[in-house]
Amino acid sequence: MSRAVRTMKRSGVFLTACVLAACASGPDYKRPDMVLPESWPAKQAGQNDQDEKAAVKTSSASEQWWHLYADTTLDQLEDEALAHNSDIQVAAARVLEMQAQAGITGADQYPTVSAHVLQSRTENTLAGAFPRPATLPRTQNLSHASLDASYELDLWGKLRRASEAARADLLSAESARDTVRLTLTTQVAQQYFSLVSLDAQEVALQRLLASRQERIGLNRKQLEVGVISEYDLHQAEADVAAVQSQLSSLDLARNKQETALTLLLGRSPRDVMSSSVQRGSPLLPATTVPDGLPSDLLLRRPDLKDAEQRLVSLNARIGVARAQYFPSISLTSYVGGESVAFSDLFTGPARIFQFAANVTQPIFNAGRLGYLVDAAEARRDQALIQYKQAVANAFGDVRNALAAQDSARQVLSYETARSEALESAYKQAELRYKAGIASRLELLDVERNYLQAQLNRLDAERAQRSAVADLFKALGGGWQKQDVAKAP
Repeated sequence: MSRAVRTMKRSGVFLTACVLAACASGPDYKRPDMVLPESWPAKQAGQNDQDEKAAVKTSSASEQWWHLYADTTLDQLEDEALAHNSDIQVAAARVLEMQAQAGITGADQYPTVSAHVLQSRTENTLAGAFPRPATLPRTQNLSHASLDASYELDLWGKLRRASEAARADLLSAESARDTVRLTLTTQVAQQYFSLVSLDAQEVALQRLLASRQERIGLNRKQLEVGVISEYDLHQAEADVAAVQSQLSSLDLARNKQETALTLLLGRSPRDVMSSSVQRGSPLLPATTVPDGLPSDLLLRRPDLKDAEQRLVSLNARIGVARAQYFPSISLTSYVGGESVAFSDLFTGPARIFQFAANVTQPIFNAGRLGYLVDAAEARRDQALIQYKQAVANAFGDVRNALAAQDSARQVLSYETARSEALESAYKQAELRYKAGIASRLELLDVERNYLQAQLNRLDAERAQRSAVADLFKALGGGWQKQDVAKAP
């Protein structure tokens, strides 16, 4: 057998061993098996087919789910928050950092080339321990110029696994940014709904205040003719003061709500102190999860994608740790010139070059590499548990959001009916009071119930709008029509 054939066989055996070692440098990622529900509940209580079709049509807004409320003011506030909110900006900067880090890790897989230029003039001692030859000049010049290159062979997949982990970290940062975006848009919408609700409550209290002030005028006339006493007039004045006190408390709550919303919008300190937030008239969308929507659509939630990419990253880092068991092979070389005179630096006699291969094999390190692998596997196991728990929590969020939306819809229906009934009772009680048939205490009792019913109805409207926002947050956004497939 010729020497060339033997060399080729040896090279083939070596390459095969390298490939096997590279395959063994770490486990490939596989999404964990979990028992997921096949689909969402078909309908919520009290939801008919027509409402469901409307929900499917309107919920195709997907990421910009707040368009369901058909409020241009809310749309403008959401755009302002996404453009100026500090949390969004920090998350975006984090993505840029991870992009750079992924580029750095990826560059490790390629050779590095650098230029090295040295010009020195050295004066040596004559009083040293070793005598210098008389022919050797005391002052020496040295010129050096070279092109240096180095490259680490990634036979065991260490650099590839590190690059895989860096890419997963980048995707994790992007998902974290999307989580901040989804949370921010939900908070802006819900605080805006609270602000609109407080405005409506103020209108209801202002109407009640006007009614009680009008009643005081009637009481003064009744006092002049002797129908009522001063005691009754003072009680009526106290009723007016009570409403004015409620309005003051409501104004404080509204200012706090407006300040919180202004901070979410990312406005400047001057605007936080002086600017106000515009209001619109948001709708009450009847949105439900349509029948046939696959439950694994929930896995696109950005926080779940973030958790999974962190799992991918830590799984890849196991391969980085395992690869340290194998030899580290580095290739280095340089080519250039070295001369005493700078004018001779690039001549033939001054030419220098070197090509070297460096192999480092760990032999004894008191089990350090094993501990590194164990630590990497333990971190991967922690991320696995956290990912599974995050998926379970996400389904819990959806279940709570569905129940809250259904409950808010029913509460609003009942509170609306109660408010309408008490409005009729209040009008009749006021007529009876003016006619002298009903007492002031009877009128106040009906009036208080009617006011509370109005406030409850307004709060129920806010709760239903917020419940829709919570549903889209729990689902990680909206859904498209193509996502809906009727189950057999």
